[in-house]
Amino acid sequence: MKFAVASWQFWALSSAAFAALTAIFAKIGIENVNSDFATFIRTVVILIVLGAILAMTGQFQSPGSISGRTYLFLVLSGIATGGSWLCYFRALKLGDAARVAPIDKLSVVLVAVFGVVFLGERLSAPNWLGVAFIAAGAILVAYRG
Repeated sequence: MKFAVASWQFWALSSAAFAALTAIFAKIGIENVNSDFATFIRTVVILIVLGAILAMTGQFQSPGSISGRTYLFLVLSGIATGGSWLCYFRALKLGDAARVAPIDKLSVVLVAVFGVVFLGERLSAPNWLGVAFIAAGAILVAYRG
């Protein structure tokens, strides 16, 4: 178990499980509230939980120990996250969770493409085939037939 908790695979699968729960809980939670306000509530909860985790584990860092470049990209990431959440909650308000979530997960395909274009990462032919399958699967799950 100690090895599992130290592996990226454990944390990636945990992320997927929490993302699935996020979609289900959010779909139920936004039933009687504006989707943007629901996103605000979610964000406040995340801030409180993360603040508690940092306090309990002693992981707070001095703001001066972080470079300007790091701040820039973390701020850009935060803006992108906020945009993603606002769009995701709006989509959940308007559509079925079982069809919204797979389209949202096309982000996996975009990360693969952006990773190659902007980060110089390399994917093999089987990797690209997997990316194509993810894209096709998302589209098929969201398809209304």
